[in-house]
Amino acid sequence: MTEKVNSLNKKDTSWSGRFNEPVAELVKIYTASIGFDYRLAAYDIQGSIAHAHMLSEQSIISKQDFVAIENGLQEIAQEIEAGNFEWLLDLEDVHLNIEKRLTDKIGDAGKRLHTGRSRNDQVATDVRLWLRATTDQVIAGLQKLQSSLLDLAEQHYDTVMPGFTHLQVAQPVTFGHHLMAYYEMLKRDAARFVDCRKRINRLPLGAAALAGTSYPIDREMVAKTLGFDGVCENSLDAVSDRDFAIEFTFASSLVMTHLSRLSEELILWSSPRFAFIDIADRFCTGSSIMPQKKNPDVPELVRGKTGRVYGHLTALLTLMKGQPLAYNKDNQEDKEPLFDTADTLLVTLEIYADMMRGITVNKENMRQAASEGFATATDLADYLVKKGMPFRDAHEVVALAVRHAVDQKVDLSELPLATLQKFAADITDDVYAVLTLEGSLQSRNHIGGTAPVQVKAAIARAKKEMS
Repeated sequence: MTEKVNSLNKKDTSWSGRFNEPVAELVKIYTASIGFDYRLAAYDIQGSIAHAHMLSEQSIISKQDFVAIENGLQEIAQEIEAGNFEWLLDLEDVHLNIEKRLTDKIGDAGKRLHTGRSRNDQVATDVRLWLRATTDQVIAGLQKLQSSLLDLAEQHYDTVMPGFTHLQVAQPVTFGHHLMAYYEMLKRDAARFVDCRKRINRLPLGAAALAGTSYPIDREMVAKTLGFDGVCENSLDAVSDRDFAIEFTFASSLVMTHLSRLSEELILWSSPRFAFIDIADRFCTGSSIMPQKKNPDVPELVRGKTGRVYGHLTALLTLMKGQPLAYNKDNQEDKEPLFDTADTLLVTLEIYADMMRGITVNKENMRQAASEGFATATDLADYLVKKGMPFRDAHEVVALAVRHAVDQKVDLSELPLATLQKFAADITDDVYAVLTLEGSLQSRNHIGGTAPVQVKAAIARAKKEMS
């Protein structure tokens, strides 16, 4: 894009009449936004056509002028789409570039387009239109990733693995149950974007520079034409509000948080020390010096890019914290962090959905790991409670039994009945069914539990939600 932005020698701006010397070349470069806001072009044209139509309907401009404006803007859209549009640095931004081209094409009618609006409410509208479409893409990307998780969880609804707390073996769970935890996170993420979209989808246009306009405009008509749910009801807030951008970036940060946590687990699980999974080769790279290496680059980069998105959230919050009402040039700095947040999130969701379908599970290694670390100790405590022992006493009894098993280098399930009875006389030979991995899983047969039948039911509910 940068090579398409050319500098003009002549003074050619929308406000040059106020000044008696040209803007310094370095200032032009420093203050111009065309190097990144050109991506708003399609939305700028969409908003301008709706604005011009309203001006025509309100008899603020003639029908003939509107037809010329609409046709001219559609031709410009085709030029931009074809890559034939010349972006000019002297014209600062996407709005003035398009308006100048329109005026060159259709003459005075093009000069009437800006009646009743300012670049302040124009850019706020453009960003909202772009962000609304982007939010829809994010929601679709989240749903695609949820679908990938569901498919993998369904394959492994009863695959035993260790559940961890403090990264220490805690209790047996199923791999499907573990994956469904991330499904729930993404479900909340999707709901946040749906809710965020409601606040994005309000029309600022009509607020003009900050105080509204003296022309008899019909803001509700423009809102309806552009598919907004309503208008921003205070002109000062309309042009200076960037809450919607901050909220989008916050929601994006939370998605990246969740994917960073999953990435950390994929990295651990794919290492030889765990060897729970194998990530498809297309998502990994090798080493320039160690021929045996298979590095999980994608999850590592997701983990790293999470910090990048956090930085954009901090930048946007800092950008807004000291601004007096209404619009300030500071707000030009909202776009690059917002654009990069969206770009990072969208490609991350796309690649992650594919990567989850490229995971191979090593069931035996998962099961072996679950059989270590006394994962069924809590089940023995629960067994004693059901025999009538207070839980705190049962907790102490099992702790002593575990210590003995550690000394003997065996699992609880490998201790003879007579040995277990030394710790609690109520123990009978039915205890061994409780101490199995399957027994532990089956006993947690309630909604939200890790019993395979409950995991299967959770997957079925989730598929129904997404249908």
